[in-house]
This record gives sequence, C-alpha cells and structure tokens, in this order.
Amino acid sequence: MDKIILVKPDLSYADEIIKYKEESLAESPIINGSAGLDRFSSIEIWLEELKKRSCEDTVPKGLVPSSTYLGIREKDNYIVGMIDIRHYLNEYLTEAGGHIGYGVRKTERNKGYAKQMLKLALEKCKELKIKRVLITCDEDNIASEKVILSANAKLEDIRNVDGENKKRFWIEL
Repeated sequence: MDKIILVKPDLSYADEIIKYKEESLAESPIINGSAGLDRFSSIEIWLEELKKRSCEDTVPKGLVPSSTYLGIREKDNYIVGMIDIRHYLNEYLTEAGGHIGYGVRKTERNKGYAKQMLKLALEKCKELKIKRVLITCDEDNIASEKVILSANAKLEDIRNVDGENKKRFWIEL
C-alpha cells in the first residue's frame, strides 16, 4: 500500500484541489472532510476560509476551530482524500458530526487510504490534546464504519439526526 501524508492545503495544490472538487461533486453535492470546499467559487477563497476556521478568534459563528488536511499519496503527490479535524465539539458535532470528517475520492477507495488518513489525524488530535475522539458515520456506510473500527473505536449508539441514523464511535487516545 502506498504511503499517505497529511498536508495543509495551499495554492501549490490549487489545480489538484480543483480536480478533486470536480470529481467529488460529480458523485455527491457535499465533499466530506473538506470544510465546505463544495461551497466556494475559488480555491483562494476556500483557503482564506480555512485560515479563519483554524483559529478561535476568527472561526465563523456556529462553527468550532478546525484543521483541514489533504491526504496526499507520497509517491506521486496526488490528493487521494481530505480530512477535517474539529478541535472540540459543539452540540451539533456531538450529535452528528464528531471530531473528524473525511472523504476519499471515488477512484482511490478500498485501498486503505482512509485508514491511513484517520491514523494520521488521530496523531494530530493528540497534538491538540484531545483525549477522546468522536467519529460518526451514516448507519448504512459500511466502508466508513470499517475505517473507524480499524482505529479501535467503540460504538456508543445510533442517533437519528434530521431523519438519518448516525452511528457514533469513540476513540480513546
């Protein structure tokens, strides 16, 4: 399996981020783990948003500070996915979102990349002094559940949020 590294997005990845965005949007209107990449008209504006979201003083109202990373395949510098780490939980994240959201591009799934990205993100959580990490997935998302369980997660419960059942898992760090 090829090695994945987590890299903070910057303009040097702009063309690849655009390709990732286009490929992701062809599959779904929401790009998981991307801190709203789907809602921004340019990479520059999205990068500014990531900067705002990274700091307690500038995070938009209703959100919590977060760190977003590109999951890069080291051998060819290719974006296989994105992962977003929320530094703490608010009420919504406690119910449905969790500390970590991630996505892997369709062409790169089932290659172990999400497991690698999650493992690396959990190291970042330790640096942020997060002791217990909540990760959620849709009840019917078997692939995501396998990724979460690979990190020694324990299922707490299943909650109905806005008409969808979300499985909630905790990982002790």
